[in-house]
Amino acid sequence: MFEGQPKGLYALALANTGERFGYYTMLAVFVMFLQANFGFDSGFASAIYSGFLGFVYFMPLIGGIAADKLGYGKMVTIGISIMFLGYLLLALPLGKDLIALCAMYGALVLISLGTGLFKGNLQVMVGNLYNDPMYADKRDSGFSVFYMAINIGAMFAPTAAIKLMEWAQNSLGVSEADSYHYAFAVACASLIISILIYFMTQSWFRHADRRNVPTASATDNTNTLSPAQTKERIVCLCLVFAVVIFFWMAFHQNGSTLTFFARDYTATTSSGVQSMAFDVWNLVMGIFIVYGLFGLFQSKTGKGKGISFAIIAVAIAVLVFQYTNLPASIDVKAPIFQQFNACFVVALTPVSIAIFGALAKKGKEPSSPMKIGLGMLVAAAAYVLLTIGSIGLPAPAYDAANQPIHMADVSANWLISTYLVLTFAELLLSPIGISFVTKVAPPQYAGLMMGGWFVACAIGNFLVAIPGLMWGAELTTVWGVLIAICVVSALFVFSILKKLEAVSK
Repeated sequence: MFEGQPKGLYALALANTGERFGYYTMLAVFVMFLQANFGFDSGFASAIYSGFLGFVYFMPLIGGIAADKLGYGKMVTIGISIMFLGYLLLALPLGKDLIALCAMYGALVLISLGTGLFKGNLQVMVGNLYNDPMYADKRDSGFSVFYMAINIGAMFAPTAAIKLMEWAQNSLGVSEADSYHYAFAVACASLIISILIYFMTQSWFRHADRRNVPTASATDNTNTLSPAQTKERIVCLCLVFAVVIFFWMAFHQNGSTLTFFARDYTATTSSGVQSMAFDVWNLVMGIFIVYGLFGLFQSKTGKGKGISFAIIAVAIAVLVFQYTNLPASIDVKAPIFQQFNACFVVALTPVSIAIFGALAKKGKEPSSPMKIGLGMLVAAAAYVLLTIGSIGLPAPAYDAANQPIHMADVSANWLISTYLVLTFAELLLSPIGISFVTKVAPPQYAGLMMGGWFVACAIGNFLVAIPGLMWGAELTTVWGVLIAICVVSALFVFSILKKLEAVSK
């Protein structure tokens, strides 16, 4: 998985990891902050959340257009600086009045703009690393590694947010509403680390900045595209973007209806083996075991196998120690469930790469468009699973103060399992889709097309609000809408599969 990758991949991945850690720390508690601090109901808070996500993913279009003219690296630097100002504004405890509300909206604008300049252009630079024929066949696996690194940051984000809030409340006597600002401050610190990594390793990827390298070799057929071929590629990418819209509508329910389900229906305590899943360090030990097993079977030397075996043994020993020291029960906070998707991405990425690598050797690896279609079907299966877990549950309800009422204590396993299946869908669609864009996009429109990918994500994130606004209806209705859009999207991909596969060859 890691062999044969360009050195610049790891530099850019680490820079992105720091930024994503801050972003997901903020996102883990944002909806609950809106309700606790401003008293918004679930529907309105969900609408703000989805609107913010929409702008976060729309702005890379602007960033991509600017970068095609001014350079990707310059936009990355400006973007992360603007993001810092946005998170700093959120971190200030300004209260609940009009000034605080305006500051909150202003912060969201700055974060959206900064992310737009940073996120897409960083990924274009990653794609440019693979324009070198030496690395061309590593593009999909490279983006999977990059995507895994993003999720390392996201995995620790919910725990960081919750622990900081608890510390502020218990040690400083801060109210719950004000304690959210401490979680937002984490994003400021993480961006400082991210930009330091970016500048300290710049020599590793400078050649991937459009301004600093000559045009690719004339023997590269992507430089000799006719106007008709260019148009065909853009049309095919736009068709993929149309599907991506509905994937992100379904997937990004993690900060909306899936968090509402955790808050309103999932047991607030856990015990035994299940409770170990809510400690992120136990999840890290599980990841070490997965990677150790890969090393054990793939290493070609006795020393390598020995190191892998030692890693597995230590991880198991830590888990056994943790189990023997478990408390009778632990409290489970709703935002903590958002750690599972990131954890599963990190753990399952090598599994995914190994499976598709084995299929490739046999000439049976599905094409990128086929993986995207399969991803939509798997996303549908995730909500089928949650539908089964929701049968017989009452509709959501609110008290006289318009605060949500905890309606049931269903097992956390339903939600954890849903996140697991959604992660399989994500691994099939998201890193593969980004790789597909960097491969198919005409060189002169690389930034614009990556921006187009994010615009599709933006529209999908605007649509995240629809299930949130439906919160109050029967749960099976909410999940049924998401199942339907995923199935229809998959069928659409399969109907144009040959056209998509033709342009990606």
